[in-house]
Amino acid sequence: MSKETELWDIYDADKQKTGRTMRRNDWCLKDDEYHLTVLGVVRHTDGRYLITKRVMTKAWAPGWWEVSGGACMAGEESKEAVLREVKEETGLDVSGFEGGYVFSYKRENPGEGDNYFVDIYRFTGEFTEKDLCLQEEETAGWQLATVAEIEEYARQGIFLHYDSIKRVFE
Repeated sequence: MSKETELWDIYDADKQKTGRTMRRNDWCLKDDEYHLTVLGVVRHTDGRYLITKRVMTKAWAPGWWEVSGGACMAGEESKEAVLREVKEETGLDVSGFEGGYVFSYKRENPGEGDNYFVDIYRFTGEFTEKDLCLQEEETAGWQLATVAEIEEYARQGIFLHYDSIKRVFE
């Protein structure tokens, strides 16, 4: 399925599937409807976090640092989506790593048709640079960053979603 025809489930305000779907990035949601996205925070066993830099061709937040994530596709469960997104963006299979679901938050953008839930996962495991295979359309680089380095990027205003997810780095 191409990205243009990708479908997302529509959820109600209680994070229950409505049985309806929407096309990817077709911001048609009513104010009481949501789609689901996931973020996968990957922690190396040495305590540093894998972060990636967004390509400069991104329409939104080009060049910013982030953790892997994306939309949950129609019919896909949250954990399946986060494992897929981390694998697609970094090449890492974190399904055998320690950890899992940590928390969720809800973002509402009244009148914009883009309300969403975000499920946050954290996985801890051993990996090397050889294990990484970045998705070139999405990422322009990576680093293993300490919490202090991530906080500094956030202070500079170049770390995506930091205020919403910062407790995952505790």
